[in-house]
Amino acid sequence: MFVVATAGHVDHGKSTLVRALTGMEPDRWAEERRRGMTIDLGFAWTTLPSGGTVAFVDVPGHERFVPNMLAGVGPVPAALIVVAADEGWMPQSAEHLAALDALGVGHGLLAVTRADLADPGPATARARTEIAATSLGAVPAVAVSGLTGAGLPELRAALDRLGAQLPAPVVDDPVRLWVDRSFTVRGSGTVVTGTLGGGRLRVGDELELAGADEPVRVRGLHCLGEARAEAAAVARVAVNLRGTPRDRLGRGDALLTPGRFHHTDLVDVRLTGDPAADLPATLTLHVGSAAVPVRVRPLGPDTVRLRLARPLPLLVGDRALLRDPGRHHVSGGVRVLDVAPPPLGRRGAAAARAQVLAELDGRPDLAGELRRRRLIRAGALVRMGVPVPTGPGRDSPSPVAGDWLADPGHWRWLGEQVTEQVTRYAREHPLEPGMPVDALRQRLALPDRVLVEALVRPPLRIHAGRVGAAGVDVLPEAVARAVRRVRAEYGDRPFRAPETDRLVDLGLGPREIGAAVRAGALLRLADNVVLLPDVLDDAVRVLAGLPQPFTLSAARQALDTTRRVAVPLLELLDRRGATRRLPDDARIVVT
Repeated sequence: MFVVATAGHVDHGKSTLVRALTGMEPDRWAEERRRGMTIDLGFAWTTLPSGGTVAFVDVPGHERFVPNMLAGVGPVPAALIVVAADEGWMPQSAEHLAALDALGVGHGLLAVTRADLADPGPATARARTEIAATSLGAVPAVAVSGLTGAGLPELRAALDRLGAQLPAPVVDDPVRLWVDRSFTVRGSGTVVTGTLGGGRLRVGDELELAGADEPVRVRGLHCLGEARAEAAAVARVAVNLRGTPRDRLGRGDALLTPGRFHHTDLVDVRLTGDPAADLPATLTLHVGSAAVPVRVRPLGPDTVRLRLARPLPLLVGDRALLRDPGRHHVSGGVRVLDVAPPPLGRRGAAAARAQVLAELDGRPDLAGELRRRRLIRAGALVRMGVPVPTGPGRDSPSPVAGDWLADPGHWRWLGEQVTEQVTRYAREHPLEPGMPVDALRQRLALPDRVLVEALVRPPLRIHAGRVGAAGVDVLPEAVARAVRRVRAEYGDRPFRAPETDRLVDLGLGPREIGAAVRAGALLRLADNVVLLPDVLDDAVRVLAGLPQPFTLSAARQALDTTRRVAVPLLELLDRRGATRRLPDDARIVVT
């Protein structure tokens, strides 16, 4: 199957032609049939001579209903442009063609209707000239009469050839089904319809409703009026959703493969059509079946930033159009360049951003995105529409940590900055045992702690939440000098501890003692009770020479120390298993 949207001026016979080709009534509303004028989208299909199927999205031609027309054309890959032989090229012919051009539709066919009322030659010549100047280029033309049936076989054959020219759909793509109609069927619940442009839908699939936090499940599928277990692009589909209220979704919403799309209300785009500087401050963005008001900020001659009134599931490379509804004017087509653009807070940021956008063409570029974003999760890139190859190969970047990808040059620079920042921190905070990991993360503007852990390489290490040099810490000279004085004064009295006043005289305050303890230069027994670090083995040897068990008093005398030192020293030996305290508070040395 392939899908074609009609386009053309009001009352030029679009619906009549679809009715003649398919035998189906595309006008769904009684008012449409009574007035003889299409108001909303209509749908019909037929089998072609080749055996293939073409489905039509029939659109209204009146200028009042252009938003409805755009909702039908947005997701469709080809167009059947209809011009009446007796009226020729008309204003809505031009606006519909401008919309097709803005959306980048590249495949089409011209049908000159009412050929039984006037010579189709002049209308054909004018229409082909107008169409040739757009993205459609040169298109085949067929003169037909919906009333007499003349030219219908030729039109069917031309449609067959058009279908053969369309690019093959990518059925492995994630699903993004733009909803163009929603209604309720008694006994079945909510049903939505749309053109499935890529991917595959199956009964039982869990999907995501754009803008909602809750999943929705496919209860049933219909395609061309028949129930299906699955449907693959390109196809017109009706999807019955389980347990989803009718008022939860409507035209302009989208059903999505979960986790595969970035919902954004801010995009940078390239504009074709009116110069960016001439655009009004507010316009309407038409993409898929959605029509969303946007605020426009020009950046460069043909690049603008759009602030959307509500988030949409957009991808890099998406085609859309901007329209001024007040003037009934298509301002131009847009191609999405960035769905997660940086803020423009600093002076000159807009001009700098314009220079960056000037180099983008809307085609997803993994290396370019890494270069511009420096660090980003692989999943975030995929949701933006940037493929991330997996598995071995030169095109498959290796994550630097978890699923984080990095620009190679930026990652090398970060590694150099780790050493520089840790060294600077050590100079500024000489008594601390390294730089806190979170401080380093903030200094390098890293979004995740795991990136710090991945960047730290020997001789640096992470210990106790800090980044510092591996091995024994080097003490500042003032602290090292104080420790040497302690060793000189107490080396022959290893179990005596300097009093608090003496520690102050030596220049050993709480921070200096902490640094010396962390460096292994002093042993802390309690607050302001420190010994030289190599006394524990000597203490065990002295205590083992006492009659077992021994008391605290006997230990104090044998060690030639005070109770202030003996109590915490014995408690430390108990914790280390060198001694064991008995129920009567005596102790024994554990051999």
